[in-house]
Amino acid sequence: MMNSTALNAARDYRAAALEALRQRLAGNPIDAEQRAAHGFAWVATSVAALEAMDAWLEANGGGTALDRNVAQLAFAETIAQLVGGLPMGQNELFRPADLGLTAAAATLAQAAQDLLEADHAPTRAAVAAALVEGHWPTESFRDAELDAIRDQFRKFTDAEILPAAHKWHLANDLIPDDVVRRMADLGTFGVCIPEEFGGLGLGKLVMCLVTEELSRGWIGTGSLGTRSEIAGELIVLGGTAEQKAHWLPKIASGEVLPTAVFTEPDVGSDLGSLTTRAVRNASGQWVITGAKTWITHASRSDMMTMLVRTLPDAKGYAGLSMLLVPKPRGTDSNPFPAEGMAGSEIEVLGYRGMREYALSFDGMVAPADALLGGEEGQGFKQLMRTFEGARIQTAARAVGVAKRAIELGLDYALNRKQFGQAIVAFPRVADKLVMSLVDMVMARELTYDAARTKDSGKRCDIEAGMAKLLGARAAWSNADAALQIHGGNGYALEYEISRVLCDARILNIFEGAAEIQAQVIAKGLAGMKE
Repeated sequence: MMNSTALNAARDYRAAALEALRQRLAGNPIDAEQRAAHGFAWVATSVAALEAMDAWLEANGGGTALDRNVAQLAFAETIAQLVGGLPMGQNELFRPADLGLTAAAATLAQAAQDLLEADHAPTRAAVAAALVEGHWPTESFRDAELDAIRDQFRKFTDAEILPAAHKWHLANDLIPDDVVRRMADLGTFGVCIPEEFGGLGLGKLVMCLVTEELSRGWIGTGSLGTRSEIAGELIVLGGTAEQKAHWLPKIASGEVLPTAVFTEPDVGSDLGSLTTRAVRNASGQWVITGAKTWITHASRSDMMTMLVRTLPDAKGYAGLSMLLVPKPRGTDSNPFPAEGMAGSEIEVLGYRGMREYALSFDGMVAPADALLGGEEGQGFKQLMRTFEGARIQTAARAVGVAKRAIELGLDYALNRKQFGQAIVAFPRVADKLVMSLVDMVMARELTYDAARTKDSGKRCDIEAGMAKLLGARAAWSNADAALQIHGGNGYALEYEISRVLCDARILNIFEGAAEIQAQVIAKGLAGMKE
């Protein structure tokens, strides 16, 4: 164990924070106590990350010297934030007094006194020296098959994605079809689809490492499989036997590229307010009318998982159903050839390669058997069952982006000479790389823990939310630090770090914004019903 006294004290602090929050919520609605609730969520996430780091070391027999140094810095900095000020955003710090935890923070500080009062400069210097020499913290799963899968996708990313990703980004190109085909050949789109339907039949942990490696190359390639993951899980968990037999093999092989069509203008996270509707015509087909927005990969997709209102008299979520809507794949000259469907591209800073669209539906017809599971009013529940996997995958995307930022910052710091030496020799440059590495490893191990929980069959909405919350913060802070290392060059479009910064920013927004994740975590741990 890294520091049993400090870790146990951090757990006690988390428990005190939970009790303080429950007392607040006994007399006030959670929205009136958002700062306290979300601050607690960050406390819980931070302590969970320390637990994940401790488990990582234990699983690796105590780890290498580099592993131990990274863990020491993780413990020292995280506990310092817990007792001093925990960043919930760029300009939002949660302090112990915000939840009446001043005394509990003092107890934690006393228990972790050695960590808090130590000079960690030598440790940071040792980690920086290891990075300069090409060493990275342990990432092996201690499983030959898993490590081989990582190696396979890393080689693919290095050879097929990294050399061209920035060019594709600048041109706002779609991920090339031949790259998509090779990704399909590797099994990217069928990782979690059962073998009987042509998938690999593997778990969320494998999904994480695949997503992480592809996202390290470009978040677009790492994200392409997200829609297949969502569609596959929707159908596996809620589809009829006929729907499984028809769709799953095609999704797993990459023959069908799905897109998720959930969000609407002015709705965002409030899915209960969706208004896009579908009604049956005289032939039993579904006729769809309404508007959707922020739909990724909408043109070059073959099937839409679409959340619509089919029971207009049922309020909120109860009236929502999930449709599996086939559509013809669009082209550059005719991006939306389906009758009754139109779309316009939303130009974005980053997260390119699939493109974002606003869609409108005016009488688009879907087959009579498009209703997922053949049952109306279950759409929201069906979708909720996929949120855990989608958020874990988003956390893995964040880990990949966070690592690429370190790679770019390190490469620039090694090759950029100022005042007669490589700038990596300057502590303020080296420290940025070191703490970026610490944040990335913490986010990675928390993500893997969430995936293992999901694979064990347990509910993990809280763990998934924590992983996404921490991972998104790490990706953004790492990209920002790496761009700062580049100086003015980092602001030039020709440098890859400019793309990584733009890509990193979306991670705090999609698949549930950071504030939504914090709300989910706080409500879940406080025992509040949805």
